[in-house]
Amino acid sequence: MRALTACLTLSILSSGIFTAQATAREIVIEDEHLPRNIIYLIGDGMGPAYTSAYRYYSDKPDTKAVEKTIFDDLLVGMASTYPDDDTYVTDSAAAATALATSTKSYNGAISVDHQHHALPTLLEIAKHKGKTTAVVVTSQINHATPASFLAHNESRGNYNAIADSYLTNLIKGKPVADLMLGGGTKYFVRQQRDLTSEFEALGYQYIDKLGELDSIETLPALGLFAPSGLPGALGSDDPLRLTTMTDSALRLLSSQSEPFVMMIEGSQIDWCGHSNDIVCAMTEMHDFANTLERVKRYIDNHPDTLLVATADHSTGGLTLGRNGVYQWKGKQLQSITMLPEDIADILITSPKVLDKPDSFNTFWSNYIGITQSVEAQTKLRQQILANLQQDKGDLQTAKDKVETLIKTAIDTLTHTGWTTSGHDGIDVQIFAYGRGSHYFAGHMDNTEIAANLIEMINTEKASHSVLLLEPRI
Repeated sequence: MRALTACLTLSILSSGIFTAQATAREIVIEDEHLPRNIIYLIGDGMGPAYTSAYRYYSDKPDTKAVEKTIFDDLLVGMASTYPDDDTYVTDSAAAATALATSTKSYNGAISVDHQHHALPTLLEIAKHKGKTTAVVVTSQINHATPASFLAHNESRGNYNAIADSYLTNLIKGKPVADLMLGGGTKYFVRQQRDLTSEFEALGYQYIDKLGELDSIETLPALGLFAPSGLPGALGSDDPLRLTTMTDSALRLLSSQSEPFVMMIEGSQIDWCGHSNDIVCAMTEMHDFANTLERVKRYIDNHPDTLLVATADHSTGGLTLGRNGVYQWKGKQLQSITMLPEDIADILITSPKVLDKPDSFNTFWSNYIGITQSVEAQTKLRQQILANLQQDKGDLQTAKDKVETLIKTAIDTLTHTGWTTSGHDGIDVQIFAYGRGSHYFAGHMDNTEIAANLIEMINTEKASHSVLLLEPRI
């Protein structure tokens, strides 16, 4: 099966150079429905099971009712995510291409079609329209999702080339994004080339510490806070680092006279899913939820702004309940104070913890805090010791095996299930709030989300007929 070719050409740039294809019908947008600013949030890998899990994970133990989350409050629809091939299961690059350009492509594509022709992105379009643009992510800023909004490349794996293109893919002589916050210093500060210096030569302020965000007073600016992705939420000095970056971005964007379009990604929800790590997933979800709440508060004070949030796909095949047990003990995850990966590091580097059952029990209580049977605790300690002995010449292999044992124990205790270490093909949720949010209600394809946003960006004046993709309800 191939994706259906769209039947209506929407003008993308006023110059007429680029066009995109999308299915649409004529409707009328009134002034009060056309947003001045657009904030587009993507929870990478955040399928519906993740938002359900977060609801129960964050449920207050002292109340009978299950409290709603920000995801429940803002939910308006669902979206399909299939790529332009016969797999039905997308990768992040193809999904981000759809969400950025309103056009489907192949897995691995960074905003190019099957012939490797560039597809105009909504941030490029916004920049051409004179709007201020921003990207805020917890991955490296040249990772699949941010790259699909800022660049064009035949393969998501060409990290250096994608980073280089941020200086050559220009709109009206300037880079696409006025503000970029995330990780990626190893791609931007290389032995052969220092891209940060080149950005500074273009007038960008560059910082490399998250704590320096307040020092940025004007745009353009570039902040790279890790060699690759930022430290995980639970292992970070700032467990709400996406929220922190978003807060600074809103401060800077609000200081501009022009309208703005910003893409924010909770990048590492996906990484947790690939690792089948429920502890990691819930702490990343907490940061993303706080970011959504921060954006909603901004819109409450700036009602001319639109929030649209979705996921590019779901990762891991997460289930709440497994092996026929009708229970999920997600609230117990709150007691865990360290990621399984970091717990494995300690056990590898400090094996004395495993010398005696009492010392291991104390360690487990301090870092995991979920009670398991004496038999299960004894078996786990013996399995860890056996792996350390078997792989004593290969610490990385030993660590990987110990981490898997820790995650498996946590999954067993909480009745958490996983079906894959990759992506799955289920539909994802759409969340919206603010001016024009009702255009995203119901079921639509991921390309339709982008097409609606692109048409809003392209529309100079409201209160007249425009061609806009309307959701199927």
